[in-house]
Amino acid sequence: MKRLAVYLFTAMMILIGVVACQTETAQQYETRWAGENLEEIIASFENQFGGFDKTMMETGYRYNELYWAGQDGNWAYAEYQLDEMLGSLEDGFIRRPDRELSSAQFVNQAVPQLMETIQNEDREAFLQSFVRFASSCNTCHAMEEVPFVQVIIPELRTSLVKL
Repeated sequence: MKRLAVYLFTAMMILIGVVACQTETAQQYETRWAGENLEEIIASFENQFGGFDKTMMETGYRYNELYWAGQDGNWAYAEYQLDEMLGSLEDGFIRRPDRELSSAQFVNQAVPQLMETIQNEDREAFLQSFVRFASSCNTCHAMEEVPFVQVIIPELRTSLVKL
């Protein structure tokens, strides 16, 4: 909810700025990039915030970080990444509520199971749990009719954070 409040506050501040900029000076330089009227401005902001694709980009980043945190035994970082991933998904559900139904098994089962494994600080159990976690991602993708988006266990470390 805090993240939603930040988004809404930011959008309001931008909207106020855009409306304020639509003075003679702004019109002189044709800086109405967001739109000519309130409907166009709102549509422009919705486009800037994006749909679920941006949520999935952040989720993918956090998925990779989460995996390597577990491999390093950096449990605080793993827990942080899983929390942030869930927050990103929740923000995505606000923009695209239809996605929430297909992700229910992921959010309600896979996330809590992986969190429990992280809190137990067991690397071997983490890997087994992470395999189930990845499978749950793929189940959601299939339900969303994008079965060609198959996540795997990361093979190449791109994270700059290490224990």
